[in-house]
This record gives sequence, structure tokens and C-alpha cells, in this order.
Amino acid sequence: MKWYQQKEQAAGEKRLLITWKIYKIFGKNAVKVLAFFVTFFAFLGAKDARRCSKKYLKIIGLKPSLINQFRHFLEYSFSLVDRMEVFSGNYDYNRIIFDSAEDKDTLEKDFDKGVFFICSHLGNIDVMRAFLYKNPTLRVNVFLSGEQCKVFNGFIKQIAVETPAVMYPVEDIGIETSIEIKDKLSRGEIVFMAGDRVSKNSANSEVELFGRKVEFPLGTFKFAQIMECPIYFVCALSEGENYKIYLKRFHSEAKKSAAAFQMQKEYAEFLETHTPLAPLQFFHFYDMFG
Repeated sequence: MKWYQQKEQAAGEKRLLITWKIYKIFGKNAVKVLAFFVTFFAFLGAKDARRCSKKYLKIIGLKPSLINQFRHFLEYSFSLVDRMEVFSGNYDYNRIIFDSAEDKDTLEKDFDKGVFFICSHLGNIDVMRAFLYKNPTLRVNVFLSGEQCKVFNGFIKQIAVETPAVMYPVEDIGIETSIEIKDKLSRGEIVFMAGDRVSKNSANSEVELFGRKVEFPLGTFKFAQIMECPIYFVCALSEGENYKIYLKRFHSEAKKSAAAFQMQKEYAEFLETHTPLAPLQFFHFYDMFG
């Protein structure tokens, strides 16, 4: 079984609701303390994930010690706390900054054309969605695994919070969904889809990442290509109490048959450039490097 064919884990709806209640009563610091202990015990039993973390840390150039492996796990847990704040509408927008004011200006000019964001498991992309929620005229569409859609839709319904995001199961993309998304983009809506973990049914292509051959599903890049709108690579990296947004607008003069492969290659280069800025925020706990 390939790394991208494994079922992606999502925090259960009940666990999110319990965490939300603790957050409401005791605040965020109490949730982070809880997350520390939950992560510690989960770390002890996650032999395969620890092995994959160790391999990744060695590839990226960090000491693959147990302490660094645990820090890798803990960064992920703390990102889930921030994700809960985003989905509950409690996230402080002032904590979001952009690496480049010029990139931000270009992005805002593209909003009326519709924008297709290709994100990843580097950092916490939900923070970027929080930035977009500030603009009440923007409609956001997110592709997640079917299980994640179920969990987050259930969580949002339980806490009675309205969200401008519409979630789609990535496994169910077909002609009807493609037409619907293209129509939404033509009306100036926003789409998010991960380029590093799409679907076990997608065609795959090898790219080089950190000097290793990695298979990424081509589905996202082909899907983005046919949407005929501005395409951006994006990640949001935690820097203390703030998050910094990094963007790269994709340009191509290649023929359509080659554009998806070029997009995939440049996406891998984007990950290679930005992962060293926050190596413990690369949240793959699968053996994607073979």
C-alpha cells in the first residue's frame, strides 16, 4: 500500500466537542496543556508514525531524536487547537501576517476572477481560510477527505456557528462537481485543495522532494488546470503567537498536456523552499519517501 492510499486520520467529532467545551470554560492554555498530555500518550503507542517522523527528520537535516519526534507530534496537536478556533469563529485575525505585501496585493486583485489554492500538509492552512472569512463577500470551498468533511460539518453544526465554507469530499470529484466548481470560480469564489494527498484512485507522478523521489497524485493539478483561473501555492506557518502566509502564483506557458506536470514540479519546489522555515510543521506521519 502506498503512503497516499492510507486512510487519513481526523480528530473525531466527540473529541472536538469535548475540547471545545474545555476551551469555552477554561480557555486556550488549558486546552494546550491537555493536548500535551494526550499527545504524549498517543506518541508512546504510535510506533509506525514515530518511525516515519524519524525518517523525515533525518531527510530534512534535523537530529532524529525522540525529543524531536515528540516535538513534531506536539506541533501537530497544537495546530489542531488553532484549527478548532478557526472553525468556531474565535480566531484572532490580527495574528495573521503575509510574508510579502506585494503577493497579498496581487492575490486581492485576483479575487474577482476566482482563486484556486493548492495547499499542503505543511503548516495550518485553516488559518488562511480564517483570513478569507474576514471578507463577507468571499465564498470558500474546501476539498477534504470524506471522513474529515463529516467530522467538521458535524462539529460546526453542534456548536451552532455559521461558516462561509462549503466542504466537498475529495473522493467524489466527478463531472458534476467539476462543472459546479468551475461555475463557482467564475463567480469569484475560492477553492482549496491539497496537492500532496488527494485520492488513492488518482493517477500519480514522481517528483523530487528533499532529494528523494516521491509520488504525488496528479488529480489536484489537472483539476486546477481545467478551472482556468488564477492558481496559487499556499502555506501558513506558525511563528510564536502569529501565523505567516506564504504564496506563490503559478504561471505557465506550457501546452495543456504539460502544464499539470509543470505545476506539480513547481509545487514540490515550493514545499522544498518553505518546509525548512518550519520543519516540525510538515505534518505527514506516513512514509511518503518510500
